Parts: sequence; C-alpha cells; structure tokens
Amino acid sequence: MANKKTTGKIGVTTENIFPVIKQFLYSDHEIFLRELVANAVDATRKMEAVASSGEFKGELGGLQVRVELDESKKTLKITDSGIGMTADEVNKYINQIAFSSAGEFLEKYKDEMGSIIGHFGLGFYSAFMVAEKVTIETLSYKDGAKAVKWSCDGSPEFSMTELSREERGTTVTLYLDKDGAEEYGTKGRISQLLSKYCKFMPVPVVFGKKTEYKDGKSVETDEDNVINNVEPLWAKTPSDLAEKDYLDFYKALYPMEDDPMFWIHLNVDYPFNLTGVLYFPKIKERMAIDKNKIQLFCNQMFVTDHVDNIVPDFLTLLHGVIDSPDIPLNVSRSYLQSDANVKKISTYITKKVADRLEEIFSGQREAYEQKWDNIKLFIEYGMLSDEKFCERALKFALLKNTDGKYFPLEDYRKAIEGEQTDKDGNVVYIYATDTEEQYSKIAAAKALGYDVLMMDCELDSHFVNLLEQKVDKTRFARVDSDAVGNLVPKGEKIKPEMSEDDRKKLDELFKSVLPEGNDYMVEPEDLGEEAAPVLITQSEFMRRWREMSALGGGMNFYGEMPRSYQIKVNMDNPLIKRIWEDRDNPGDLLRQVTDLALLSNGLLKGKALSDFIHRSEDLLSKE
Repeated sequence: MANKKTTGKIGVTTENIFPVIKQFLYSDHEIFLRELVANAVDATRKMEAVASSGEFKGELGGLQVRVELDESKKTLKITDSGIGMTADEVNKYINQIAFSSAGEFLEKYKDEMGSIIGHFGLGFYSAFMVAEKVTIETLSYKDGAKAVKWSCDGSPEFSMTELSREERGTTVTLYLDKDGAEEYGTKGRISQLLSKYCKFMPVPVVFGKKTEYKDGKSVETDEDNVINNVEPLWAKTPSDLAEKDYLDFYKALYPMEDDPMFWIHLNVDYPFNLTGVLYFPKIKERMAIDKNKIQLFCNQMFVTDHVDNIVPDFLTLLHGVIDSPDIPLNVSRSYLQSDANVKKISTYITKKVADRLEEIFSGQREAYEQKWDNIKLFIEYGMLSDEKFCERALKFALLKNTDGKYFPLEDYRKAIEGEQTDKDGNVVYIYATDTEEQYSKIAAAKALGYDVLMMDCELDSHFVNLLEQKVDKTRFARVDSDAVGNLVPKGEKIKPEMSEDDRKKLDELFKSVLPEGNDYMVEPEDLGEEAAPVLITQSEFMRRWREMSALGGGMNFYGEMPRSYQIKVNMDNPLIKRIWEDRDNPGDLLRQVTDLALLSNGLLKGKALSDFIHRSEDLLSKE
C-alpha cells in the first residue's frame, strides 16, 4: 500500500451505523473508555500469548496501556504496545463492523492465554458516542508489516494510509465532539472513569504522572501514575491470603463500611469460569439495607453493580466482587442475557454461601452465635425466597430466646416439647416481639415454665409461617395472642356458663366503651381471681397475616381489613363481678377497667387517654 491512500465505506448493513450506536447499542456513553482500554488490554495480552507460543522472537518491552488527555486540544489517546494490526486486519476488524478478532485469536492461542476481554467488534465504535473524529495508528508485530493510519469522521466513509511508525502496537485518538469535550475533556473525569472501570484490569494502565506536594502545591513527578491493580485479591489463590488481605480489600472497595463479619472466596473453572469474593456486611439498621454492592467483572474489567440475575435476590444483600467471562451480556455489556450458565452460576454461589455458613456453624459455634443477630435477616430472607437454600439452612438457622440464648431448630424443639406440647400433639413455640411492651406477658409465661423466643426481625411473621410448614406438628403463638394459660392448651377449654341474653348484654356493655374503627369480639372467660379483669388480644392468624401483608407477598387484602381484637372478660375477677352485678348501671368502673386493658396494648390515645388520667386522679382522691 506504498504511499497510497485508500478510501471506502465501512461495511455495515445500515447506511449509517453511528446514530444506532449512539442511541440504541450503548445506553451509557461513559463506557466508551472502558471499551477502548479493554481493546488495548486485549491487544497486549495477545502479544504476551504470541511471545509465549514462540511465534514472536523479539523484545516485548514494557507491556502497558497509556491513556493521555490533551485538555486544550480536546483529544484523548489510548496507546498500547500489543500485537497491532496490518492493513488487512484493519479492513477486516474495523471496516467490517461486528467482526471480533477475539474469537479467532482465542481459538488459535487457547493454550497460551486464559482470557480475552473483548467479545464484541462494536466496542471500538463506542468512541463515536463522544468523538467527532477517530483515528487509529497501528503497527503489527508481524515481520515486514507496515504501519497504517485509519481515520473516520463519524460517517460511513473512512480513509486509510501508510504511516511512519516504529513502535509496535496501536494508538487510538479521539477528537472529542462538543458534548464529549464538555463531559469527558477533563483529567478529573477521565481519572474517575478509569478508576470505575479499569482499576483491576490485568495489564498496567497509565494515566499521567504521580503527583506530590512540594512548596505548598501539587507537582508532577517523573513516575508513571498506574491506576490499576493487575492482581486483585479475588484472582489470587486463597491459601496465599491472610485475613488482613481480605479486610484491606474490603476497605478499598467500601472505605466507609464497618469490617465485614466473614467472607467467601469463589474459585471454579468447571462447568464455567468464576472467581470472586463475597462479604457478609454488618447490618446496622435492618430496614436500611444496601443492595447492588456486588460488582460484576469480566476478566478484571468492571461491567456493572446490578447482579440481580446472576445471584439470587437474597444474596444481593452481600458485598464484594464476582468475575466471570462466561456471563452472557448484551452488546453494550449493560444487561444480562438469558442463558443456562447464569442459572448454574446462581446455583453454585448459593451452594457456596450455604457451605460457608454451615462450616462456621459447625466449627465456630460461639462466633456464629455472636454474628447471628446481624445475619438473621439475610438467612431468613434466603430461606423464604430460595427452596434449596432453605433446605440447607434448616440445619444452621438459630432461634434466640428472651434470655439471649441461641438454639439450633432441632435442639430447641427438644428443649421445649416436654412443657409446650398441646393437647393435639403440637409443639407450641411462644415468642415475643418487644421485651419492654410484652414484659408482663413474658414473665407470666416463664412463671408457667414456658420458654419465650425473641422474634423482632422484620421478616419474622413470614419466617414463623415458613417454619410451621417445614417442621411437623409445630405451632407459633405470640406471647400476647391469648391469656398465658391458653397459649398451650392441655385440654378442652371450658367457657363460663351464661345465657344467650347475658352474652348479648356483656357484648353490648363492653362495646359501648371501646374505641370505634376496629372489630371486637367480646368473650367471657374464667381466668382466675388474680388475673386481669379485661384482656385484649389479637388473633395470631389475623395479626400475623396483617404483618405479612405490610411487607408484600400478595396478601394486601389483610392489610385493608379493620383490625380485629378479642376482648376477654375475666368473669372470675372481683371487679368484673361488681360490674356484672350492676350491669344496668356500671358507672366509671366499666370504662376504667376497659381503658386499663386498652392502655396495656397501646390502644388508648388522645382524648380517651386524657379522660382516663383525670378519671384515675378522681378515683385516687376519693380513697
């Protein structure tokens, strides 16, 4: 092609590919730099592979990628000393869009190198999202090759000429357009993008010089500013790493976070390639959970932090890194495509997480118990959303009682079944959700020899429902869902003898002093002289399903129904006997005992609470 200029049209099926690239193929313009640096890294690694195979006998030199920005000229250069291209290769891989050299090269040198980042021939053309003109200056490593310059101004026309160049490799120069220059024409912005997408690429990436403070100002040194770590922690062998290495890497990824509780190092090469490190973060506030903290890489190139389809939903609570060349992405690498490998990877990660949890549970029980309050939400979420994980987790899930003791599910059942098996053979798990508000009920249950669990997690209403399905002959009852003596019924319940007219009268009597807006079911009970005159409870079933509906799950109709309360009137109590004797004119005593019951359940508010206080003061003053 001696001193001859070649012109032509880029081989695409549309008249002008560039509007398509800008509007449809790439949703995020900033990824242009990732694609161009990735191409340069690929070319460099290909050079290493060619040298390893013995095909190239010369000096490799310093293999690195250089990124240079000229803010005044608004040009951006990406230079590598990789394999370069011949004129024929430029024509094939640049002028014929969507032909990628990666596939051919991998096949030829599959034994010499592990991976190639670039999968898509369109990656190079992302440059035109921010540039009005792009040039390629390249010299192939092959003997006798001549340097080539390719130029295109964003139209289907290109030009290609010979070039005087002695350095093997490729320089891509972007002449930033008006919008591109404004957005990407500063060193700060380019540095930000390199840090985001390229900080772990497997070839050194240089951007400018390192700086130091001297005489009160920042000055450049002679040392290259290498922006990436070519051997990130997840790419190393776990046996070569210490706990400090994992903690330091976590701090580098999440500098404002507390140290993680523990981690899992992923490393598999069959039936797919996958490496990574997943961390279990400390959850400070359980409802303020950060998702999208797992970063997806492809051969050490950052792709996205939205990995919803790669890992099960409950695992998105974890932090860390997953790196796999086998995860199928669309042409812009922004979205996952449906693929069998994705399901296999998801299954594998779930298994590794379960393996790690079971390992800590079995070998470090005390440490596991100390971490339980932090990982409880995560494990419950997993058990509720993933059947296979649930099967595993039934072995290492814990229950915590109000005394702060922890029990595996099977051990706890054995501990309580003697006292807490009801007349139907069901083992009744009694639980509280607030030790302060339910203090008297907890104390009363303990006085009867019962143990009380602490279930204060947002998912516990769903979780106890799951356990009732998974564990035979099991029933959960909140400590305030009934009179304590009725929580574990040992025989048939005997109701007070009362005529239908009297029952109707009792119902009318108490509903006349209860707040409006709720449903009430008034029931006479024989609870003993020492028990409270009025006990207000909520049906375990209705209360639990209302709580579940508040967190979603297709049961919103429960949340829309009026709250329903059971008003248990203790006919054995002396005060109730007085009220019942004077039932045609019960006076303030009826309202007082009812308000006391409402107050103990947090249901007495506003004017009713103020009236109760004044009434109590009047009663005390008469004593």
